[in-house]
Amino acid sequence: MLRQRILTALVLLPLVVWGIVALPSPWLALLFGAVVAQGGWEWSRLMRIEFGGLRLAYVALVLSGMAGGWYLFAQGGEVWLALPVLSLFWWLMALVWVLTFPRTSSRWSNPVVQGVIGLLVLLPAWVAVIGLHASHGGLGPWLLLYMLSLIWVADSGAYFGGRRWGRRKLAPAVSPGKSWEGVYSALALTGLYALLAAWLFGLGGKQWPAFVILSLVTVMFSILGDLSESMFKRHAGVKDSGTLLPGHGGVLDRIDSITSAAPVFVVGFWLGDFQL
Repeated sequence: MLRQRILTALVLLPLVVWGIVALPSPWLALLFGAVVAQGGWEWSRLMRIEFGGLRLAYVALVLSGMAGGWYLFAQGGEVWLALPVLSLFWWLMALVWVLTFPRTSSRWSNPVVQGVIGLLVLLPAWVAVIGLHASHGGLGPWLLLYMLSLIWVADSGAYFGGRRWGRRKLAPAVSPGKSWEGVYSALALTGLYALLAAWLFGLGGKQWPAFVILSLVTVMFSILGDLSESMFKRHAGVKDSGTLLPGHGGVLDRIDSITSAAPVFVVGFWLGDFQL
């Protein structure tokens, strides 16, 4: 399994980096849109929808939402930020539900409610990723790469730190394998990484603390995104959201952290008014 994960990552990682750096934002929107549409298909499985036509209808709804997001981009200005801001309210609710699972699962077990949640998970993330890529002139793609690599660094820190020192379970009812020690390792490693990025981006010294704090908050929300998807999978009785990626499961299993981290990073970067 680990070998499969590594081989798949070695294939996907260069493609992701190339797409972010080489493609203009409209083309990246189409590429990531296809990923999000696949995520919608997998989310319909977590909703326990068996009929293929209904699952396709949900994917069509996700595609329509992305079309609406592109309309917001076309308006110019910062109106597109409304969706990432809106999603923050969902993620705060997700935190409550993760902490109280399975006691409160009846509140969101209805397929209609889960369908709305899926839109709040997928669409703001797509808007945030494309909006960040198109922002700050030529620095937008590098900001997006930083945000993604921040999650990858956090995942590595949590994995190795958890294996070495993991004792106290983070959310045993949702994801028994995760530990508080893994979280601390992820935060320590990403804190150092954020300091390096602040220097590479040429941020003024007074902006460094805010940038590091934003990066750490982004990491904490990325963990929440991972836990929330695990919660929905556990409720649906499935191990992985899909089988598209050998060793990794489905697309949702790969973008769950991005769905929560991207809106937080984008909104925080906008509020922080960082001067690059």
